[in-house]
Amino acid sequence: MSQNDFKMLNNGNSDIWGWHLVLNAGGCNDNISNKDAILSFKNELIEKIDMVAFGEPMCERFGEGKLLGITLVQLIRTSNITVHFCDDDKTFYGDIFSCKVFDIDVAIAVFQKWFEPQVVEHRFLLRGI
Repeated sequence: MSQNDFKMLNNGNSDIWGWHLVLNAGGCNDNISNKDAILSFKNELIEKIDMVAFGEPMCERFGEGKLLGITLVQLIRTSNITVHFCDDDKTFYGDIFSCKVFDIDVAIAVFQKWFEPQVVEHRFLLRGI
C-alpha cells in the first residue's frame, strides 16, 4: 500500500496514529536460524521501506523446544520492527509499526526474498483512537 492509497483510506481522519503490518509465515528457509542473515534482512527492510534505525537492534536466540528461535527487535525513529523466528517449525511472526507511512507490499516482498516462506498471512491495521 502506497502513501497515496493511505491518503484515500485515511479520508482526512486526523485520529490515525500509525500503520501496523502483522505477518505470519511458515515453511521458511534456513535464514530464520541465521543471525547474520536476519540482521542483513533487517538492514534491507529498513532501507526499502524508507525508515531510520534508532540504536542497535536486539537479535538473540532463546527459548526452549518449539519456542526456540531468534527474536529481532529494532527500534525505528517512527516506532519498531519486531520478528520472532521459530527453528522447530520454520515459521516467523513479524510486526512493523510506524507512524510514518510505508509500502506494505514492499515490506512483504523483503520478507519473502530473505525467508522464502511457503505460506504467508498478513493483516494491516490503521492504529489510532
